[in-house]
Amino acid sequence: MTEAPAAPVLAVRHAQKHFGAVHALKDVSIEAYRGEVLALLGDNGAGKSTLVKCISGIHPLDEGEIVLDGQVVAIRSPAAARRVGVETVYQDLALFDNLTPAQNFYCGREIAFPAWLPQGLRFLRGRAMDQEAAAVIERLKVKLPKFDAPVALMSGGQRQAIAVARATVFARKVVILDEPTAALGVRESRKVLDLIVQLRAEGNAVILITHNMEHVIELADRAVVLRQGRKVGEMKPDRDNQRKLVALIVGAEV
Repeated sequence: MTEAPAAPVLAVRHAQKHFGAVHALKDVSIEAYRGEVLALLGDNGAGKSTLVKCISGIHPLDEGEIVLDGQVVAIRSPAAARRVGVETVYQDLALFDNLTPAQNFYCGREIAFPAWLPQGLRFLRGRAMDQEAAAVIERLKVKLPKFDAPVALMSGGQRQAIAVARATVFARKVVILDEPTAALGVRESRKVLDLIVQLRAEGNAVILITHNMEHVIELADRAVVLRQGRKVGEMKPDRDNQRKLVALIVGAEV
């Protein structure tokens, strides 16, 4: 008796998005599963960032729906996305340079007590936040020169690792990474790629936006290609179909 296929943790169905006269998403549907890396590929202007911003609550869909663990959800803000278990790491990282890794982890989501007081009157549990952030950093094998130093003093790879690690603290369903190795050297990119492998091994659904085809071949379990706002292909990336993937991205014949 064959097992039923696992249900997707995330499904976007028939997504439509307009910005004035620009039709940015045209009936796009994708699925992401726990324990896999889904590469979202396409040239500039293909609709990748728009789709991710709709999933993460920055833009509302004009039509279509987002389904998490079988339930249709209305994600109207980044805070709402985080509440339902979707964390996004954008290319600019959105870290506060003057804060430590732990302070960046919990900025806006501080652990405080007592619960019966209004949020602004509670006492911060600094030690608890430091300990939990340090445990995540250690679990993900991120090496930092000094844990209590501001992130401004850290390298690009270390900063990227902190941003990804911060997402893992709160993500319960999906982690979205937008060009996580952009502007990094070979050694620092390797650390970030190892971190993505770790995220997948821990059962997260990882959506990876990248222009680096070598990283796609190495990491991705599936690849979805967007072009001019439409989904034009989906396949398991490997060396044999690399040319076909590139052709789908640029709209050329194989």
